[in-house]
Amino acid sequence: MTGSVRFVLGGRVVEVRDADPTTTVLNWLRANGRPGSKEGCAEGDCGACTVVLGDLATDGRVRYRAVNACILFLPMIDGKLLLTVEDLAGADGELHPVQAAMVDKHASQCGFCTPGFVMALFALHHDGRAAAGGLTDGAIHDALAGNLCRCTGYRPILDAARTMAAERSDDRFDRAEEGITTVLRSIQRDGALTVTHGAASFHAPQGVDELAALFAAHPNATLVAGATDVGLWVTKQGRSLPTLIHLAQVRELHRIDEGAETLEIGAAVTYTDLLPVLERRLPELAVLVTRIGAAQVRNSGTLGGNVANGSPIGDSMPALLALGASLVLNRGGVRRQLPLDGFYHGYRKNDLQSGEFVERIRIPLPRDGQRFATWKVSKRRDQDISAVCAAFLLTLDGEGRVAELRAGYGGMAATPARAPALEAAMAGQPWTADAAAAALPALDQDFRPMTDMRASDRYRALVAKNLLMRFLLHTSGAALPSLEAVHG
Repeated sequence: MTGSVRFVLGGRVVEVRDADPTTTVLNWLRANGRPGSKEGCAEGDCGACTVVLGDLATDGRVRYRAVNACILFLPMIDGKLLLTVEDLAGADGELHPVQAAMVDKHASQCGFCTPGFVMALFALHHDGRAAAGGLTDGAIHDALAGNLCRCTGYRPILDAARTMAAERSDDRFDRAEEGITTVLRSIQRDGALTVTHGAASFHAPQGVDELAALFAAHPNATLVAGATDVGLWVTKQGRSLPTLIHLAQVRELHRIDEGAETLEIGAAVTYTDLLPVLERRLPELAVLVTRIGAAQVRNSGTLGGNVANGSPIGDSMPALLALGASLVLNRGGVRRQLPLDGFYHGYRKNDLQSGEFVERIRIPLPRDGQRFATWKVSKRRDQDISAVCAAFLLTLDGEGRVAELRAGYGGMAATPARAPALEAAMAGQPWTADAAAAALPALDQDFRPMTDMRASDRYRALVAKNLLMRFLLHTSGAALPSLEAVHG
């Protein structure tokens, strides 16, 4: 093996030289005397493997975020602080306030999930809202949505979280922050990380030009940002990924440029970092993003990865299609811009050329007078995959007729897609319940949905129509006619 992965664990710098690049953090921990983190699903769903990563924020302070160790590749934590449940108690055995609250509220039953809950709450303990005394029940629920308790012991866990929030005070990590930042600075790299193990290699470039040259030289490499999907290729499908290129260290891919009429988002911006911007500039999409995975997924996953992956049930693309988003693609330093509705050609097929990658996503913001909304329908509110996702952007003329309706859908076809027949049927029509109901059969021309474990084809077809009618109510408050004849 050449190259090494460096991170801070247990108060010291650890250097790993003998691990395959696709070794997960969870497997490495359990093989190296850290059995507290558990494997419950190996796909980032249950939270039993939750650990916390600390890194240096732009203000120089340590930022703590919960992540799923079961799908995170070990080289991806290079330069970071890794905390597991074994790290929280003091050297004298004094429990961390989160642990003490869990004990006091009898919040552990079989105990399998407990370390994951503790680490999720530790990250919440270090959330800025906790320090300011502003943690609501909603914030607590969001922080714990990625952790499952099979004993259904949620009430005492929530009680422990409320106690932690109400009695929040600096912990030993707050008091040791200066020392932690010093150690973290000492392991930051001046250049790219390259790790090889046999025929496998992992590359983490730091600049977009370096990334472009590297991908041009290795066009068959797998690009990975947060590994919230790619990680499952290894843990669930057993795939070999001989060459990995990590995007999270590329500076330019973390930029968010806010214009008067557009947002431009780098491909490595995580959902967590994107959310505050969306809450200010595009709040309807922000609400949807809070339902993508859970905190652990949003702390790692990226909008760029969701778009490039192109899953037919990816939640962001219907909204981006409705808004008229475009992609800036980069191949060897040569850039081109492509509308998102021209990017997908079939299931897991897109317009990317060999060695080309998504660099930025450009999102036009709704203009004055336009109305935008998006909804996700799934069996559970949290941590679930869509049965159907839909988004609409409406422009009316001066007489209340539809000048343009853009409708994007997910879960209805082999790719996320617009609904051209529906859009054409609504063009020039009054924005009324009767006109919308008359246009609904056009959706049957646009889509032939499939039946799978999440929903039947008939259910999807019905929900797709109902979401248009919901948008009508959302924008006009009109009374709905009976849709029995339309839906059959």
